[in-house]
Amino acid sequence: MTPPLPELVQALLDPAAYPEPPPQIELVQTQMSFVFLAGDYVYKVKKPVNLGYLDYTTLAKRELYCRREVELNRRLCAEAYLDVVPITRERGRILIGGRGKTIECAVKMRRLPQEKMLNVLLGKDQATSEMLGRVAEKLAGFHREAETSPAISKFGDLATITQNIEENFSQTEQYVGRTVSLQKYLRIKEYTHSFIKRNTVLFRQRVAEGRIRDCHGDLHAAHICFADGLCIYDCIEFNDRFRYCDVASEVAFLAMDLDHYGRADLSRSFIKAYVAKSQDKPLLELLNFYKCYRAYVRGKVEGFKLDDPYIIEKESVRQVASSYFDLAHSYLRSRPLLLITVGLVGTGKSVVAQALAKRLGLVVISSDVTRKQLANVPLTEHRFEGFDRGIYTTGFTRLTYDTMFSEAKDVLREDGVVIMDASFIKAAERQKAKKLADEMKTDFFVVECQLDERTIRQRLAQRLSEGSVSDGRWEILEPQKKEFAPVVEISPPNHVIINTSKPVEENVRHVMERIGEG
Repeated sequence: MTPPLPELVQALLDPAAYPEPPPQIELVQTQMSFVFLAGDYVYKVKKPVNLGYLDYTTLAKRELYCRREVELNRRLCAEAYLDVVPITRERGRILIGGRGKTIECAVKMRRLPQEKMLNVLLGKDQATSEMLGRVAEKLAGFHREAETSPAISKFGDLATITQNIEENFSQTEQYVGRTVSLQKYLRIKEYTHSFIKRNTVLFRQRVAEGRIRDCHGDLHAAHICFADGLCIYDCIEFNDRFRYCDVASEVAFLAMDLDHYGRADLSRSFIKAYVAKSQDKPLLELLNFYKCYRAYVRGKVEGFKLDDPYIIEKESVRQVASSYFDLAHSYLRSRPLLLITVGLVGTGKSVVAQALAKRLGLVVISSDVTRKQLANVPLTEHRFEGFDRGIYTTGFTRLTYDTMFSEAKDVLREDGVVIMDASFIKAAERQKAKKLADEMKTDFFVVECQLDERTIRQRLAQRLSEGSVSDGRWEILEPQKKEFAPVVEISPPNHVIINTSKPVEENVRHVMERIGEG
């Protein structure tokens, strides 16, 4: 049973408690704070908790860290952070900015437009390489000017890095079997320690070059807003150890988060832009190590929510935490990876491809997207043309596949991981993919999606009503079935068949186990 909200929180759900009474109040919770969205403003109240890595247990500490939050976040988002305001009790009423006794304090912020947040833009497929280039440019400039000193540089030494990592593992021990499997826990732990041992000289070189800076510390998509310029907010204020880090770790954080959104293509663009702006090419050698570390931290923090009595959606929390641990594990891969989907229209290939991408950091190369880009057609504009007509002629389909293969080769050349999301109904196309994998010395798997025709019909109707980049519809199914060549040229260990009427999570788990990522 969920306990009732604290008295103060219940009081702040009343618009009359605010100096500028908003029409309504929306409450958002994190592990560390109660956040009140109040009209044009946001008020953040820190929870009186001690999580080991932070201590907000007294009012004096909460006020101190509120002031630190405002001070530090003004470095990258000055226009949003307004002040620290008292919360008072006056004649039995709890008010923000009242004249009574101060019982709490809050960070007051100007409310940023939700629709301009990077995480929201990613969800709507509206984020672009140009936008991530702007983030890279701002971040490179920030890192160049960020404070450093001998004291800060100590946080880049091997002892501190090892301490942070050991803390990660000790704090997740109780979640092994719940959010992360024992096998993955042990593999990540072994990889982390062996990487540090093999790269001692590189870590020391980063310290000597002044690459350890007073960074943001929590740089993920939900903390970036493309409004009134570019605002990067909500940095870590509660523990300097998590903010003082190698700039490579900060870059890896956002790159990892983009991977988690299934946009490894934008992750790669962001990294390239940052390296170009900062001239810090050696950070590439540390990228997967720090991506693994950052994904593990996110999995750990999400897992903590399982013990928060005020957070109800436990299964959803578990799945999110698990997905971050899966992603952390994927960075241990030492060889490139090429996956292709196979299946008739409406069998859910794109859904499976996107779900796998979010857990494995795959670059998704979609035939639907590629085809429309080549034809200069907006992705949301439908071209309901007959089979082998218009942009679906044999010649244009050939061009689409050739372009996809070229893009896949570019990613694999840089030791990347790719999933080509297309029908691949012809054996010749699948053999070409296998040949590419052999040429690039990469692992190769075929993921075949199967589904009964009744469900295909239902999904195609739903897809058209929702608006999708795909032009697939029922009329295409019969001609496509006649063209479909059963997958017999790929050996069974590399041929994974899934029934997409099953839950996506179940199918993704099956595929991951078959390709060695389970």
